Amino acid sequence: MTRGRPAPPDQTLGLGVDLGSSGVRAALVTSDGTVVARSQLPYCGEFESAEVWRQTLCAVVAALPASLRRQTAAICLDGTSGTLLACGHDGHPLAPAVAYNVACPEQAAAAAALVPGGGPAASAGGSLARALHLLARLQGPLWLRHQADWLMGWLLEDWRWGEEGNNQRLGWDPLQRRWVGTLADQPWADALPTIVPSGTVLGGLTAASAASLGLDAGVWVVSGTTDGTATALAANPGPDDGVTVLGTTTVLKQLADAPRSGPGISSHRVGDRWLVGGASNGGAGVLLQFFSIDQLDELSRSIDWRRPSGLRLRPLPGPGERFPVNDPTLEPVLGPRPVSDALYLQALLEGLTELERLGWEQLRTLGLPAPGRILTVGGGARNPIWRQLREQTLGIPVRNQPDAWAAAAMGRLALQSSGGQAPDWSCTNAAP
Repeated sequence: MTRGRPAPPDQTLGLGVDLGSSGVRAALVTSDGTVVARSQLPYCGEFESAEVWRQTLCAVVAALPASLRRQTAAICLDGTSGTLLACGHDGHPLAPAVAYNVACPEQAAAAAALVPGGGPAASAGGSLARALHLLARLQGPLWLRHQADWLMGWLLEDWRWGEEGNNQRLGWDPLQRRWVGTLADQPWADALPTIVPSGTVLGGLTAASAASLGLDAGVWVVSGTTDGTATALAANPGPDDGVTVLGTTTVLKQLADAPRSGPGISSHRVGDRWLVGGASNGGAGVLLQFFSIDQLDELSRSIDWRRPSGLRLRPLPGPGERFPVNDPTLEPVLGPRPVSDALYLQALLEGLTELERLGWEQLRTLGLPAPGRILTVGGGARNPIWRQLREQTLGIPVRNQPDAWAAAAMGRLALQSSGGQAPDWSCTNAAP
């Protein structure tokens, strides 16, 4: 699918790519943030395959109009936070990636010992535990790279780099700008990436990657961020707003003057501010385990959101949770299932809303104020019944923005960074 507005002739464009948990989106934007073309595709195979990431990236960019692709000046990627890959120094994957929602409880104690004081890397659900899991299985020199960083390496044919937001769960401290604890002293420290801030121009596309994408060689490659951060920026939050991303998972984000830390908590630098939040494994992906998209639309119309279902479910896709509680053993509660499909869907939506409510409470315990309104993006933002359930439970006005694309935010970052202009991710003008 490709949509957008016509671009002026010879308009310089930024290409943003959003690597989500279920598929890939691409957007071409002008210097004022206008989206002139966009496309999206599901992954063409197993999510844990880096080659599938690459192939799907190529396909989703190829789906954009060729005449507009040739006007691309820079490209920027975001990726699923925490999905970690071990590769050789030539970028060749050494094993399937360990996905963002896979906990490694056998490595939790070792991870915590390496980063005393806690933080996003200190838990079984952090990238550091996944890294220790991979290091225990694989031999020889290797590099540890997150999803967006590995693809950024493919664009450059240089896998040295890692963007700071993508590597916080691996143990990068964005405030001190160093690896926490004793990570830099480990015998495997060479496996860690050289960290750069979001919005750093790292070089141009190689001829091979340009040909694969149908772009001109020399298009600038700009470091991006995580998918949750990019989507939150696309919502254009104001100073009193919270952002909820209702995708396969549920991500909560809020702007703050200083970072916060804790199990399951991430803080990403956004200009001179911080985007603080966490991500639950529960989300719309659980709904799709039971219903098709058409069924979700039809059944939602039968729900009376003013009358609670009476069921108390915990809609997780499997054992383990990251936020609002960090517990790799937490079990889902998906039953009992009533005879009525509409009632069951209502109970699942209520359970996801309760996870969100607990998430906002958890952020308040870190000293963040309660948001004055919630901006909602992602596929779940298209469901008006879910919005009403959430507004009733949260006691906060909820505004849905289903057309806010993380890829568009990355396209703007690509264009601004490559042009030498600092991205304007202020609290009042955060994204197109």
